[in-house]
Amino acid sequence: MKRILNIHVFFITGLLFFSSCNEETAPAQEEDQEQEAGHGEEENPNVAELTAEQYRVAGIALGKPEMRNLSRGLAVTGQLEVPPQSTASVSAPMGGFVKGTSLLEGERVKKGQLIARIENPDFVTLQQDYLEAKSRLGFMEQEYQRQKELAKEQVTAAKTFQQTTAEYSGLQARVQALEEKLRIIGVNPSSLRAGGISRILPIYAPIDGYVTFINASVGQYVAPTDVLFRIADTDKMLVELTVFEKDVAALKVGQPVRYALPNEQEAQRVATIRLIGKEISPERTIQVLAQMKEQDKELTPGMFVKANVELNGQQVLALPEAAVVQDAGNDYIFLFTGEEKEGGAVMKRFRMVPVEKGVAESGFVQVALPAGVDTASANFVTKGAYSLLSKMRNSEEEGGHH
Repeated sequence: MKRILNIHVFFITGLLFFSSCNEETAPAQEEDQEQEAGHGEEENPNVAELTAEQYRVAGIALGKPEMRNLSRGLAVTGQLEVPPQSTASVSAPMGGFVKGTSLLEGERVKKGQLIARIENPDFVTLQQDYLEAKSRLGFMEQEYQRQKELAKEQVTAAKTFQQTTAEYSGLQARVQALEEKLRIIGVNPSSLRAGGISRILPIYAPIDGYVTFINASVGQYVAPTDVLFRIADTDKMLVELTVFEKDVAALKVGQPVRYALPNEQEAQRVATIRLIGKEISPERTIQVLAQMKEQDKELTPGMFVKANVELNGQQVLALPEAAVVQDAGNDYIFLFTGEEKEGGAVMKRFRMVPVEKGVAESGFVQVALPAGVDTASANFVTKGAYSLLSKMRNSEEEGGHH
Protein backbone atom coordinates (compact mmCIF):
# COMPACT_ATOMS: atom_id res chain seq x y z
CA MET A 1 0.00 0.00 0.00
CA LYS A 2 2.81 2.39 0.79
CA ARG A 3 4.47 1.51 -2.50
CA ILE A 4 1.33 2.37 -4.47
CA LEU A 5 1.03 5.76 -2.70
CA ASN A 6 4.61 6.63 -3.62
CA ILE A 7 3.93 5.88 -7.31
CA HIS A 8 0.90 8.20 -7.31
CA VAL A 9 2.88 11.01 -5.73
CA PHE A 10 5.68 10.63 -8.27
CA PHE A 11 3.21 10.65 -11.19
CA ILE A 12 1.44 13.82 -10.04
CA THR A 13 4.78 15.57 -9.47
CA GLY A 14 5.86 14.71 -13.03
CA LEU A 15 2.66 16.12 -14.49
CA LEU A 16 3.11 19.39 -12.65
CA PHE A 17 6.70 19.70 -13.87
CA PHE A 18 5.79 18.98 -17.51
CA SER A 19 2.97 21.52 -17.38
CA SER A 20 5.22 24.26 -16.03
CA CYS A 21 7.75 23.59 -18.76
CA ASN A 22 5.11 23.97 -21.45
CA GLU A 23 3.94 27.28 -20.00
CA GLU A 24 7.48 28.63 -20.10
CA THR A 25 8.35 27.47 -23.62
CA ALA A 26 5.06 28.41 -25.38
CA PRO A 27 5.45 32.19 -25.08
CA ALA A 28 9.04 31.88 -26.18
CA GLN A 29 7.99 29.99 -29.33
CA GLU A 30 5.26 32.52 -30.09
CA GLU A 31 7.74 35.37 -29.63
CA ASP A 32 10.21 33.68 -32.01
CA GLN A 33 7.45 33.25 -34.62
CA GLU A 34 6.45 36.91 -34.30
CA GLN A 35 10.07 38.00 -34.71
CA GLU A 36 10.47 35.79 -37.77
CA ALA A 37 7.25 37.22 -39.25
CA GLY A 38 8.37 40.78 -38.58
CA HIS A 39 11.77 40.10 -40.07
CA GLY A 40 10.15 38.64 -43.21
CA GLU A 41 8.01 41.76 -43.71
CA GLU A 42 11.02 44.03 -43.51
CA GLU A 43 12.78 42.09 -46.28
CA ASN A 44 9.77 41.67 -48.56
CA PRO A 45 11.41 41.96 -52.01
CA ASN A 46 8.29 43.49 -53.56
CA VAL A 47 7.91 46.43 -51.15
CA ALA A 48 9.76 49.74 -51.29
CA GLU A 49 9.74 52.89 -49.15
CA LEU A 50 10.91 56.36 -50.09
CA THR A 51 11.30 59.55 -48.16
CA ALA A 52 9.79 62.72 -49.60
CA GLU A 53 13.25 63.79 -50.83
CA GLN A 54 13.96 60.41 -52.45
CA TYR A 55 10.55 60.57 -54.10
CA ARG A 56 11.35 64.00 -55.55
CA VAL A 57 14.85 63.06 -56.75
CA ALA A 58 13.55 59.89 -58.45
CA GLY A 59 11.14 62.03 -60.46
CA ILE A 60 8.22 59.77 -59.69
CA ALA A 61 4.76 60.60 -61.03
CA LEU A 62 1.54 58.78 -60.20
CA GLY A 63 -1.41 58.03 -62.42
CA LYS A 64 -4.17 55.59 -63.22
CA PRO A 65 -4.59 53.11 -66.07
CA GLU A 66 -6.85 54.35 -68.85
CA MET A 67 -8.77 52.87 -71.74
CA ARG A 68 -6.96 53.63 -74.98
CA ASN A 69 -7.39 52.65 -78.59
CA LEU A 70 -4.25 50.56 -79.17
CA SER A 71 -3.92 48.60 -82.35
CA ARG A 72 -1.71 46.91 -84.84
CA GLY A 73 -0.15 49.78 -86.75
CA LEU A 74 1.37 50.38 -90.15
CA ALA A 75 4.67 52.25 -89.87
CA VAL A 76 5.23 54.76 -92.69
CA THR A 77 7.21 57.91 -93.39
CA GLY A 78 6.34 61.18 -95.05
CA GLN A 79 6.60 64.93 -94.82
CA LEU A 80 4.53 68.00 -94.08
CA GLU A 81 3.02 69.69 -97.12
CA VAL A 82 0.78 72.65 -97.85
CA PRO A 83 -2.04 72.11 -100.42
CA PRO A 84 -1.60 73.99 -103.72
CA GLN A 85 -4.49 76.37 -102.98
CA SER A 86 -2.68 77.50 -99.83
CA THR A 87 0.60 78.40 -101.52
CA ALA A 88 1.53 81.28 -103.81
CA SER A 89 4.52 82.02 -106.05
CA VAL A 90 5.02 85.77 -106.47
CA SER A 91 6.63 87.27 -109.58
CA ALA A 92 6.82 90.66 -111.31
CA PRO A 93 4.33 90.53 -114.22
CA MET A 94 6.29 93.11 -116.24
CA GLY A 95 9.76 92.29 -114.97
CA GLY A 96 12.23 95.03 -114.12
CA PHE A 97 14.82 95.99 -111.52
CA VAL A 98 14.21 95.35 -107.81
CA LYS A 99 14.16 98.72 -106.05
CA GLY A 100 13.42 97.46 -102.57
CA THR A 101 12.06 94.68 -100.35
CA SER A 102 12.08 94.27 -96.59
CA LEU A 103 11.03 90.62 -96.41
CA LEU A 104 12.94 87.93 -94.55
CA GLU A 105 12.51 84.20 -94.98
CA GLY A 106 10.10 82.88 -92.35
CA GLU A 107 8.35 86.23 -91.93
CA ARG A 108 4.55 86.28 -91.82
CA VAL A 109 2.72 88.53 -94.29
CA LYS A 110 -0.89 89.59 -94.76
CA LYS A 111 -2.84 89.49 -98.01
CA GLY A 112 -2.46 92.83 -99.80
CA GLN A 113 0.75 93.78 -97.94
CA LEU A 114 3.43 95.57 -100.00
CA ILE A 115 6.35 93.15 -100.24
CA ALA A 116 8.54 94.57 -103.04
CA ARG A 117 8.96 97.45 -105.52
CA ILE A 118 10.02 96.93 -109.15
CA GLU A 119 11.22 99.65 -111.57
CA ASN A 120 10.43 99.27 -115.27
CA PRO A 121 10.13 101.91 -118.06
CA ASP A 122 7.44 99.80 -119.71
CA PHE A 123 5.29 100.44 -116.65
CA VAL A 124 5.48 104.17 -117.38
CA THR A 125 4.50 103.54 -121.03
CA LEU A 126 1.52 101.42 -119.99
CA GLN A 127 0.19 104.14 -117.70
CA GLN A 128 0.72 106.76 -120.40
CA ASP A 129 -1.12 104.70 -123.02
CA TYR A 130 -4.02 104.19 -120.66
CA LEU A 131 -4.38 107.85 -119.72
CA GLU A 132 -4.15 108.97 -123.38
CA ALA A 133 -6.70 106.35 -124.49
CA LYS A 134 -9.05 107.28 -121.70
CA SER A 135 -8.78 110.98 -122.58
CA ARG A 136 -9.45 110.24 -126.28
CA LEU A 137 -12.39 108.04 -125.28
CA GLY A 138 -13.99 111.02 -123.56
CA PHE A 139 -13.71 113.06 -126.74
CA MET A 140 -14.98 110.21 -128.92
CA GLU A 141 -17.97 109.68 -126.65
CA GLN A 142 -19.03 113.29 -127.21
CA GLU A 143 -18.48 112.93 -130.98
CA TYR A 144 -20.49 109.70 -131.01
CA GLN A 145 -23.42 111.36 -129.25
CA ARG A 146 -23.27 114.32 -131.70
CA GLN A 147 -23.20 112.10 -134.77
CA LYS A 148 -26.02 110.03 -133.33
CA GLU A 149 -28.26 113.09 -133.04
CA LEU A 150 -27.36 114.27 -136.54
CA ALA A 151 -28.11 110.83 -137.91
CA LYS A 152 -31.54 110.93 -136.31
CA GLU A 153 -32.30 114.24 -137.98
CA GLN A 154 -30.74 112.93 -141.20
CA VAL A 155 -28.42 115.93 -141.26
CA THR A 156 -25.27 113.78 -141.69
CA ALA A 157 -24.56 110.80 -143.89
CA ALA A 158 -25.15 107.33 -142.42
CA LYS A 159 -21.58 106.35 -143.37
CA THR A 160 -20.13 109.08 -141.16
CA PHE A 161 -22.15 107.89 -138.17
CA GLN A 162 -21.05 104.29 -138.79
CA GLN A 163 -17.37 105.30 -138.88
CA THR A 164 -17.75 107.29 -135.67
CA THR A 165 -19.51 104.34 -133.99
CA ALA A 166 -16.76 101.93 -135.02
CA GLU A 167 -14.01 104.23 -133.82
CA TYR A 168 -15.81 104.81 -130.53
CA SER A 169 -16.31 101.06 -129.94
CA GLY A 170 -12.67 100.32 -130.78
CA LEU A 171 -11.46 102.95 -128.36
CA GLN A 172 -13.72 101.55 -125.62
CA ALA A 173 -12.15 98.12 -126.18
CA ARG A 174 -8.63 99.57 -126.02
CA VAL A 175 -9.29 101.41 -122.75
CA GLN A 176 -10.84 98.27 -121.25
CA ALA A 177 -7.82 96.18 -122.31
CA LEU A 178 -5.38 98.65 -120.80
CA GLU A 179 -7.39 98.67 -117.56
CA GLU A 180 -7.13 94.88 -117.36
CA LYS A 181 -3.37 95.02 -117.96
CA LEU A 182 -3.06 97.46 -115.08
CA ARG A 183 -5.14 95.23 -112.84
CA ILE A 184 -2.97 92.22 -113.73
CA ILE A 185 0.10 94.01 -112.39
CA GLY A 186 -1.78 95.14 -109.29
CA VAL A 187 -2.67 98.72 -110.22
CA ASN A 188 -6.17 100.13 -109.81
CA PRO A 189 -6.96 102.08 -113.05
CA SER A 190 -9.32 104.46 -111.27
CA SER A 191 -6.43 105.61 -109.07
CA LEU A 192 -4.40 106.81 -112.06
CA ARG A 193 -4.60 110.42 -113.12
CA ALA A 194 -2.55 112.81 -115.25
CA GLY A 195 0.56 113.83 -113.40
CA GLY A 196 0.41 110.73 -111.19
CA ILE A 197 2.43 108.38 -113.38
CA SER A 198 4.95 106.26 -111.46
CA ARG A 199 7.95 104.27 -112.68
CA ILE A 200 7.68 101.92 -109.67
CA LEU A 201 5.54 98.78 -109.84
CA PRO A 202 4.33 97.68 -106.38
CA ILE A 203 4.20 93.94 -105.60
CA TYR A 204 1.61 92.83 -103.04
CA ALA A 205 1.18 89.56 -101.10
CA PRO A 206 -1.63 87.52 -102.73
CA ILE A 207 -2.42 85.46 -99.59
CA ASP A 208 -1.84 85.35 -95.84
CA GLY A 209 1.07 83.12 -94.82
CA TYR A 210 4.78 82.74 -94.19
CA VAL A 211 7.54 83.56 -96.65
CA THR A 212 9.26 80.27 -97.47
CA PHE A 213 11.48 81.40 -100.37
CA ILE A 214 13.12 84.69 -101.44
CA ASN A 215 14.90 85.38 -104.72
CA ALA A 216 15.08 89.18 -104.82
CA SER A 217 17.83 91.60 -103.92
CA VAL A 218 18.05 95.33 -104.55
CA GLY A 219 19.34 96.15 -108.04
CA GLN A 220 18.66 92.68 -109.39
CA TYR A 221 16.89 92.42 -112.76
CA VAL A 222 14.00 89.96 -112.72
CA ALA A 223 12.01 88.60 -115.66
CA PRO A 224 8.26 88.06 -115.56
CA THR A 225 8.89 84.29 -115.31
CA ASP A 226 11.19 84.58 -112.28
CA VAL A 227 9.73 83.59 -108.89
CA LEU A 228 10.64 86.30 -106.39
CA PHE A 229 8.88 84.92 -103.32
CA ARG A 230 6.95 81.87 -102.20
CA ILE A 231 4.30 82.24 -99.52
CA ALA A 232 2.64 79.32 -97.72
CA ASP A 233 -0.41 79.40 -95.50
CA THR A 234 0.71 76.85 -92.90
CA ASP A 235 -2.65 76.99 -91.13
CA LYS A 236 -3.86 74.44 -93.67
CA MET A 237 -0.87 72.09 -93.65
CA LEU A 238 -1.30 68.36 -94.38
CA VAL A 239 0.72 65.22 -93.59
CA GLU A 240 1.75 63.56 -96.85
CA LEU A 241 2.57 59.89 -96.27
CA THR A 242 4.41 57.54 -98.61
CA VAL A 243 2.78 54.08 -98.51
CA PHE A 244 3.95 50.99 -100.38
CA GLU A 245 1.55 49.53 -102.93
CA LYS A 246 1.11 46.29 -100.97
CA ASP A 247 -0.11 48.16 -97.87
CA VAL A 248 -2.63 50.49 -99.52
CA ALA A 249 -5.48 47.94 -99.37
CA ALA A 250 -5.42 48.15 -95.55
CA LEU A 251 -6.02 51.93 -95.58
CA LYS A 252 -9.27 53.84 -95.77
CA VAL A 253 -10.39 57.44 -95.40
CA GLY A 254 -10.97 58.40 -91.77
CA GLN A 255 -8.35 56.12 -90.23
CA PRO A 256 -6.35 57.80 -87.42
CA VAL A 257 -2.65 58.48 -87.90
CA ARG A 258 -0.14 59.25 -85.15
CA TYR A 259 2.99 61.02 -86.31
CA ALA A 260 6.13 62.59 -84.86
CA LEU A 261 8.98 64.79 -86.03
CA PRO A 262 12.50 63.31 -86.11
CA ASN A 263 13.44 64.95 -82.78
CA GLU A 264 10.33 63.62 -81.00
CA GLN A 265 10.50 60.28 -79.21
CA GLU A 266 6.77 59.52 -79.12
CA ALA A 267 4.20 59.92 -81.89
CA GLN A 268 1.71 62.05 -79.98
CA ARG A 269 0.52 64.22 -82.88
CA VAL A 270 -2.73 63.05 -84.44
CA ALA A 271 -4.09 63.25 -87.99
CA THR A 272 -6.82 61.54 -90.01
CA ILE A 273 -6.53 60.08 -93.51
CA ARG A 274 -8.30 62.47 -95.89
CA LEU A 275 -7.27 61.25 -99.33
CA ILE A 276 -5.63 58.15 -100.79
CA GLY A 277 -3.80 58.75 -104.06
CA LYS A 278 -4.57 56.86 -107.27
CA GLU A 279 -1.20 57.07 -108.98
CA ILE A 280 1.59 54.58 -108.32
CA SER A 281 5.13 55.95 -108.49
CA PRO A 282 8.04 54.12 -110.18
CA GLU A 283 9.06 53.03 -106.66
CA ARG A 284 5.64 51.32 -106.29
CA THR A 285 4.42 53.76 -103.65
CA ILE A 286 1.25 55.84 -103.30
CA GLN A 287 0.83 59.25 -101.66
CA VAL A 288 -1.71 59.44 -98.83
CA LEU A 289 -2.83 62.78 -97.38
CA ALA A 290 -3.84 63.10 -93.72
CA GLN A 291 -5.53 66.11 -92.11
CA MET A 292 -3.93 67.35 -88.88
CA LYS A 293 -6.20 67.31 -85.85
CA GLU A 294 -4.50 70.44 -84.51
CA GLN A 295 -2.47 72.86 -86.60
CA ASP A 296 0.92 73.89 -85.20
CA LYS A 297 2.25 77.22 -86.51
CA GLU A 298 5.77 76.22 -85.48
CA LEU A 299 5.89 73.47 -88.10
CA THR A 300 7.38 74.11 -91.53
CA PRO A 301 6.42 72.59 -94.89
CA GLY A 302 8.87 69.92 -95.99
CA MET A 303 9.60 68.62 -92.48
CA PHE A 304 10.18 64.85 -92.38
CA VAL A 305 7.79 62.79 -90.22
CA LYS A 306 7.54 59.21 -89.05
CA ALA A 307 4.00 57.96 -88.64
CA ASN A 308 1.88 55.00 -87.61
CA VAL A 309 -1.50 54.33 -89.21
CA GLU A 310 -3.84 52.61 -86.75
CA LEU A 311 -5.37 49.36 -88.03
CA ASN A 312 -8.05 47.30 -86.27
CA GLY A 313 -8.09 49.51 -83.17
CA GLN A 314 -9.65 48.36 -79.88
CA GLN A 315 -10.13 49.88 -76.43
CA VAL A 316 -7.81 48.26 -73.85
CA LEU A 317 -6.53 49.07 -70.36
CA ALA A 318 -3.17 50.78 -70.79
CA LEU A 319 -0.37 52.52 -68.90
CA PRO A 320 2.59 54.55 -70.17
CA GLU A 321 5.42 52.26 -71.27
CA ALA A 322 7.65 53.96 -68.69
CA ALA A 323 5.39 52.54 -65.94
CA VAL A 324 6.36 48.92 -66.73
CA VAL A 325 9.72 47.60 -65.54
CA GLN A 326 11.38 44.26 -66.16
CA ASP A 327 12.98 42.31 -63.35
CA ALA A 328 14.36 38.76 -63.60
CA GLY A 329 12.63 38.31 -66.94
CA ASN A 330 9.17 39.33 -65.69
CA ASP A 331 7.15 42.53 -66.11
CA TYR A 332 6.03 44.59 -63.11
CA ILE A 333 4.39 47.86 -62.20
CA PHE A 334 4.47 49.73 -58.88
CA LEU A 335 1.30 50.29 -56.86
CA PHE A 336 1.29 53.24 -54.47
CA THR A 337 0.04 51.85 -51.15
CA GLY A 338 0.02 55.08 -49.12
CA GLU A 339 2.08 57.09 -46.64
CA GLU A 340 3.20 56.29 -43.10
CA LYS A 341 5.12 58.23 -40.45
CA GLU A 342 8.33 56.63 -39.22
CA GLY A 343 10.48 58.47 -36.71
CA GLY A 344 9.04 61.84 -37.63
CA ALA A 345 9.52 61.30 -41.40
CA VAL A 346 6.77 60.56 -43.87
CA MET A 347 7.53 57.44 -45.89
CA LYS A 348 5.83 56.74 -49.21
CA ARG A 349 5.17 53.04 -49.74
CA PHE A 350 5.03 51.10 -52.98
CA ARG A 351 4.37 47.48 -53.87
CA MET A 352 5.65 45.77 -57.00
CA VAL A 353 2.81 44.02 -58.85
CA PRO A 354 3.29 41.53 -61.72
CA VAL A 355 1.54 42.33 -65.03
CA GLU A 356 1.21 40.92 -68.50
CA LYS A 357 1.99 43.26 -71.39
CA GLY A 358 -0.01 43.40 -74.58
CA VAL A 359 -0.09 45.74 -77.57
CA ALA A 360 2.27 48.73 -77.35
CA GLU A 361 1.75 51.90 -79.36
CA SER A 362 2.51 55.62 -79.15
CA GLY A 363 4.19 55.38 -75.75
CA PHE A 364 1.43 53.29 -74.11
CA VAL A 365 1.19 49.56 -73.49
CA GLN A 366 -1.73 47.25 -72.76
CA VAL A 367 -1.54 45.73 -69.25
CA ALA A 368 -3.37 42.83 -67.59
CA LEU A 369 -3.42 43.40 -63.81
CA PRO A 370 -3.83 40.72 -61.11
CA ALA A 371 -7.34 40.11 -59.77
CA GLY A 372 -8.26 42.29 -56.83
CA VAL A 373 -6.47 45.44 -58.00
CA ASP A 374 -8.98 48.29 -58.11
CA THR A 375 -7.90 50.37 -61.11
CA ALA A 376 -10.46 53.06 -60.32
CA SER A 377 -9.04 53.97 -56.92
CA ALA A 378 -5.44 52.73 -57.08
CA ASN A 379 -2.54 54.94 -58.14
CA PHE A 380 0.41 53.56 -60.07
CA VAL A 381 3.90 54.87 -60.75
CA THR A 382 3.78 56.18 -64.33
CA LYS A 383 7.19 57.86 -64.31
CA GLY A 384 10.39 56.98 -62.46
CA ALA A 385 9.56 53.27 -62.11
CA TYR A 386 13.11 52.14 -62.90
CA SER A 387 14.52 54.56 -60.33
CA LEU A 388 12.21 52.98 -57.77
CA LEU A 389 13.26 49.47 -58.80
CA SER A 390 16.93 50.43 -58.50
CA LYS A 391 16.36 51.92 -55.02
CA MET A 392 14.56 48.77 -53.91
CA ARG A 393 17.26 46.41 -55.18
CA ASN A 394 20.05 48.54 -53.65
CA SER A 395 18.25 48.39 -50.29
CA GLU A 396 18.15 44.58 -50.54
CA GLU A 397 21.91 44.41 -51.22
CA GLU A 398 22.66 46.67 -48.24
CA GLY A 399 20.42 44.50 -46.05
CA GLY A 400 22.19 41.36 -47.28
CA HIS A 401 25.63 42.67 -46.22
CA HIS A 402 24.39 43.19 -42.67
